[in-house]
Amino acid sequence: MLRLVIGNKNYSSWSMRPWVALTVAGIPFEETVIPLDQPDTKAEIARHSPTGKVPCLIDGDIRVWESLAILEYLAERFPDRALWPVDPAARAVARAVSAEMHAGFSALRKLLPMNLWRPIESRALTPEAAANVERILAIWRECRERFGAGGPFLFGAFGIADAMFAPVVTRFRTYDVAVDDTAARYMEAVESLPAFKAWKAQALKETWVVSRSEIDWPEVKRMS
Repeated sequence: MLRLVIGNKNYSSWSMRPWVALTVAGIPFEETVIPLDQPDTKAEIARHSPTGKVPCLIDGDIRVWESLAILEYLAERFPDRALWPVDPAARAVARAVSAEMHAGFSALRKLLPMNLWRPIESRALTPEAAANVERILAIWRECRERFGAGGPFLFGAFGIADAMFAPVVTRFRTYDVAVDDTAARYMEAVESLPAFKAWKAQALKETWVVSRSEIDWPEVKRMS
C-alpha cells in the first residue's frame, strides 16, 4: 500500500496535489497527516522525508518527495490511469504548464496563501500577483481551447496538470479573484470533483492554525 505523508489539508497546497490525483485516479493509499508549525513538526516529517518537507510518497523502499516528482512517479507506476495525456503534443504542454506551476507564481503564493476555511473575501492584488493571475488564466484558456474537447479539464480528462492547479482554484475562490468565463467553468469542474470536495470537507474540520497563512492574523477568520 502506498503511503502519502502530508501537511494540514487547510493550508498545504503541495500536499493537496498528489492527494487529489491519487484519489481521482482511484489508486489506493494510506495517508499520514503531520500538522505544520507545531513543536514536533520538523522531527516528525524528518522520519519520512529527507528534505524535512511534505508531501512525501512512500512505496516500499522507495521515497519520493516534491509534488511534481510524486505525480510523475505515479504516472509511471500506474500507466493505465492516464495521468498524462496520451497525445504527444498535449502531453508536452501538460508537462510544461505543470512545471511552470511548480516553479513559478511566487507573488501569488505569497499574497494569497491557500486557506480553505477562510470566508470568501477579496484582497487587492499587487502588480506582480496580478501578472501571475493573468498568466494562469492564459494557460487555462490555451489548454482548454487546444486540448480540452474531451472533458471539462485542461486536457479534457483530469490529469496531473489539473492536480497542479487545484490549489490555485482554491486561492482564486477564497480571495474572490476576478476570472473569465473559461476559468470560471474550469474552476467549477475542479470544485465538483468528489476528491476535491473530500479534501475540503476534511480541511474544514481541522483545528491546527498556521499563523503565516492567516492574512488577517492575529484574527483567524473561519466559515460559519
